[in-house]
Amino acid sequence: MEKLGMITIGQAPRTDVAPIIEKYLDGRAVLVQVGVLDGMTKEYIEQNLYPEADDYVLTSRLVTNESVIMSREKIKPILQEKIDYLEEIGIKQILLLCTGVFPGLTTKTSFLIEPDHIIPPTVKALVANRRFGVIVPLVEQKENLKTKYSPFGMEPLFAVASPYKHDKASYGAAANELKNNVDIILLDCMGYTEEAREFVANATGNPVILSNAIMAKLVSEMI
Repeated sequence: MEKLGMITIGQAPRTDVAPIIEKYLDGRAVLVQVGVLDGMTKEYIEQNLYPEADDYVLTSRLVTNESVIMSREKIKPILQEKIDYLEEIGIKQILLLCTGVFPGLTTKTSFLIEPDHIIPPTVKALVANRRFGVIVPLVEQKENLKTKYSPFGMEPLFAVASPYKHDKASYGAAANELKNNVDIILLDCMGYTEEAREFVANATGNPVILSNAIMAKLVSEMI
């Protein structure tokens, strides 16, 4: 059977997100999961990978269900090592389970599927000229993710709700912030779930795009 490599910037296995990916793979491929933070304690991550001032900030999930914040530049060499490892064991297609921007990642022969290359132009085609809202996990991302959308002529209105805190109040606040100001919403993190999409859609009355679902649908066409 075909294999699809999946790299989380947190820890594997991603029992929260993997079922969404597997749903659309529909038994045609086996997921091989690895994580950038595999084997690390939360304390080690906080001491060694925490963002400095002006760093590009990311968040992800540990197998303990805790969330951590980290610097893109600090984890990027580890991420490249995980890509190299999946290539070495014969994985031909590798999905990066993160919507963040990672310039300069490389493969030798495998095909690396980077959501930040796919989601913005796809969403632009879906949104067209409608008002566009984006929910992100961290306050810092409201600023540093603007450049992901600006090349496509999009200037989204951002709101914040973490997918890892399971806090319906924050989803409600984000939904209220966007509901009368946008026509369509993107949940811009691979950690958001179908439950989150349903909650935001019901709270706003707007269509809501789930990043991991749209990636799973597209990747399933390549298997």
